[in-house]
Amino acid sequence: MSIINPAQLKYIESFRKGDDSLLIEMEEYARTNNIPILSWDAAEFLEQLIRITNPKRVLEIGTAIAYSSIRIARNLKKKGMVHTIEKSVDNIALAKSFIERTGYGNKITIFEGDALDIMPGLNKKYDLIFLDADKEDYKRLFDYSMVLLKKGGIIFIDNLLWHGYAAASKVPKAYKVSTKHIKEFNILFMSQVNLKASILPIGDGIGLGIKI
Repeated sequence: MSIINPAQLKYIESFRKGDDSLLIEMEEYARTNNIPILSWDAAEFLEQLIRITNPKRVLEIGTAIAYSSIRIARNLKKKGMVHTIEKSVDNIALAKSFIERTGYGNKITIFEGDALDIMPGLNKKYDLIFLDADKEDYKRLFDYSMVLLKKGGIIFIDNLLWHGYAAASKVPKAYKVSTKHIKEFNILFMSQVNLKASILPIGDGIGLGIKI
């Protein structure tokens, strides 16, 4: 399954500007080790949102190896900060090692543990929240996110088309449960009365919402 015609994606990718060597290394590492990270096109879109909205406080739910954390941090103004949550011990070690090489360590704080345990203890609001975690937890993580998101703030959610299976009539057995979670979440996301929400065919499907 594909979200966008491969020929169109290849054409768009031909305009991609060369990124710094560390990000290219991280993309290759994630590919080789089967670690899910935000796709390059969705990451570029996220960076544009950061530049446009100039958030001071960003919360990321699902650090992985800190690929998106770094891309967010490098576009924040001087006083901007990223709080990012990760429960995998292996991922945390990798994330810290990559962050150390960027010079953005003063802008990125990793909260180590399960987001469902950490988020209820957060007491400050965020201008932008990026959700990219276990799909079965999306609903509860979204509920916490809406509490923590400022009015007028942006929520950015990855994988809402889920390899194309969200719109497929036939889904492979290995993806049936996760696809069910995503389809149920999409209905919830798009029906929020306090959120101006859209699902965009970028990367693996981006949910974009503005709290009203």
